[in-house]
Amino acid sequence: MKRLHYTLIILSFIACNKKEETTKPTKSSISESIYASGTVKSKNQYQAFATVSGIIEEVLVSEGDSLQIGTVLLKISNKAQQFNLENAELAANFSDIAANQGKLNDAKQLIELSKRKLKSDSLLYTRQQSLWNQKIGSKVELEQRELAFQNSSSNYYSAVVKYNDLKRQLEFNAAQSKKNVNISSKIEDDYTVKSEINGKLYSLTKSKGDLITPQIPLAVIGDAKKFIIELQVDEYDILFIKKGLNVMVTLDSYKDKVFKAAITKINPIMNERTKTFLVEAEFINAPEILYPNISLEANIIIQTKENALLIPRNYLLPNNKVINANGDTIAVQTGLKDYQKIEVISGLTENDELIKPVK
Repeated sequence: MKRLHYTLIILSFIACNKKEETTKPTKSSISESIYASGTVKSKNQYQAFATVSGIIEEVLVSEGDSLQIGTVLLKISNKAQQFNLENAELAANFSDIAANQGKLNDAKQLIELSKRKLKSDSLLYTRQQSLWNQKIGSKVELEQRELAFQNSSSNYYSAVVKYNDLKRQLEFNAAQSKKNVNISSKIEDDYTVKSEINGKLYSLTKSKGDLITPQIPLAVIGDAKKFIIELQVDEYDILFIKKGLNVMVTLDSYKDKVFKAAITKINPIMNERTKTFLVEAEFINAPEILYPNISLEANIIIQTKENALLIPRNYLLPNNKVINANGDTIAVQTGLKDYQKIEVISGLTENDELIKPVK
């Protein structure tokens, strides 16, 4: 019993002599930020897909190559389609207006002959009618001239109609054949995968001889020099995010360095699985070397205040109260806060000494 009494005295003595941690408010700048994780993406980065299924016949590029719009990445085997294109080209050549100009010339000559015949029969009919009016000639001769004139007139207009029909048919066949060539050429293009941008080939997932389908990504292509930041922002924080806000970025690849960026785009739909919004930012001062898909952490600065009265966050009790040097608990009004400091708007001055709460 006596030993226990001595132990309590020693512990009490140690506790009484343990020095309390104290501090005074200081004036400095403070920024309130929202944390977000994310990755680096090449600007205009996208996955390339084929539009048809087949076997890769030839790969024309390598990872790391610079690309231009239209650069062919790979070709897919398409022998049957090549034959279809050749047939379409043959049909187009056969149906071309220039190749059928002889038919049009023949039809035009027939019109001219019919026209001259019509003019001759018209004159003979008019002459015979004049003679008949003078009581010269027979009724049969007049009727024969009239019938010849009517036949010539019918033949002429028939020749004109046939010429127009032939011309329209040839023009239709020529246009249709050219369309078929264009369609076959487009289908032929579907058997080649091309770059849609000027950029760099970052990844190529397939090789010659591989079977591919339109559902399989074949390559990752993006800008070679410009990069963006994709951030995942929690749904509870998205209302504070606006275009133009500064972002302080740290990357695993660059230890102990902070890079500045700015918000450029806020995608207006939430990912239901992660409960986050995709927010994009662009570097203001970018690292010298970057690669797509590098992971990063970011603090989005939503407010900044200069010359604010600050105390360490671990000196603040629940319900916004602090302990002064006299041991009294006093209420304060707080403002901005970061991970270490919190702003005191009212209730304290720079001369007040605070005791750190024992936790």
